[in-house]
Amino acid sequence: MAAQGKSISQDRWIALRNAVFGVGAAMLIVAVASPKLLTSVASYADRIHFQPHAPDVSRIVEAPPVIQLHLASALTALAIGVALMMRVKGTAMHKLLGWTWVLAMGSTAVSSLFIRELNHGAFSFIHLLSGWTIVGLPGAVYAIKRGKVATHRRAMTGMFVGGLLLAGLFAFIPGRLLWTVFLG
Repeated sequence: MAAQGKSISQDRWIALRNAVFGVGAAMLIVAVASPKLLTSVASYADRIHFQPHAPDVSRIVEAPPVIQLHLASALTALAIGVALMMRVKGTAMHKLLGWTWVLAMGSTAVSSLFIRELNHGAFSFIHLLSGWTIVGLPGAVYAIKRGKVATHRRAMTGMFVGGLLLAGLFAFIPGRLLWTVFLG
């Protein structure tokens, strides 16, 4: 199989390891060079009531059904997305998991449109990612059906990174459900 059909190569693992090492080294240098930064981070943590604890799953159980659906479909898409990124592309399993991922991502994006408690009932910046996903999913499927592998790869990777990872980070903003489940 051609190089583009393989899963993550040895060179990519080395690059990932080096990137993690580099970020860790940069954080250590900043911590040593600016000790006042640590005290300001600690005071900020006090202001936002940062108290890491064991997950409080009861908050998820008490959440509205649309939030439960959104969280379940997002976690499904995340798990399948990681598996798809690591596996060989173009196989029957890739296609089956890919369609399942598209359904999970679509469910995640559409359900997010009904979650507006934090912005006084209005849409927020994060809803732009949902719109991007709703438009991008059919486009990425259309691209692969037309044999445009590079376009498909870029679109799906972009939705995985932006629609899942970036949006997932926003889910841990103080005041949101996942913040209270894990950190607040």
